[in-house]
Amino acid sequence: MRILLIEDDTKIAGFIEKGLREAGFVVDVCNDGPDGLSRGLDTVYDAAVVDIMLPGMDGLQVIEEMRKADVNTPVLILSARQSVDDRIQGLQRGGDDYMIKPFSFSELLARVQALIRRDKKSTQPMTLQAGNLEMDLLKHEVKRGEEKIDLPAKEYALLELMLRNSGTVLSKTTILEKVYEYNFDPQTNVVDVLVCRLRNKVDKDFEQKMIQTVRGVGYVLRAE
Repeated sequence: MRILLIEDDTKIAGFIEKGLREAGFVVDVCNDGPDGLSRGLDTVYDAAVVDIMLPGMDGLQVIEEMRKADVNTPVLILSARQSVDDRIQGLQRGGDDYMIKPFSFSELLARVQALIRRDKKSTQPMTLQAGNLEMDLLKHEVKRGEEKIDLPAKEYALLELMLRNSGTVLSKTTILEKVYEYNFDPQTNVVDVLVCRLRNKVDKDFEQKMIQTVRGVGYVLRAE
């Protein structure tokens, strides 16, 4: 699941980004209003976290322009402004929730998850499944049959990618771009190592091996 974070304070942005990534989200970070608006219009996100005080264009303007363009991404507003009038204005101008700084990350995460869950127009499933392998995107849980599988962030992101593309062969380049979000030397073995670690957890104790290698092409998750 993908989150847009628009926050000009690099310390706060880094704190939120780290927590969201550890919770299994892919996060795009923008540090000013115009860049955030451009990303918000061009990319489909499951939710956005938007600060009000931003360089170039304030957060409320960003949200307004997104709504004018019929972008219905659920938005959590972050602000140091604490008055009731400020909160009302934020919600009236297109925000879905309002959170006052300073804040606890656990509450921010819960609110983001609630926004995604409540988004009636969302086309993204909350659960991904292939055979007896199931991923709950909101709870960040993976099960195969009745067995719970604990995965660190990169292995979780890889499995989510494979579940979303079940039956489709994914090249190493595609995995590098989607999981690591920037380009590695295609000759690196980082993908092979990551797939090996994931396979040991998903397939090791099961007769049916779901994560398969297509020699010379890439990897595929097959339920049958």
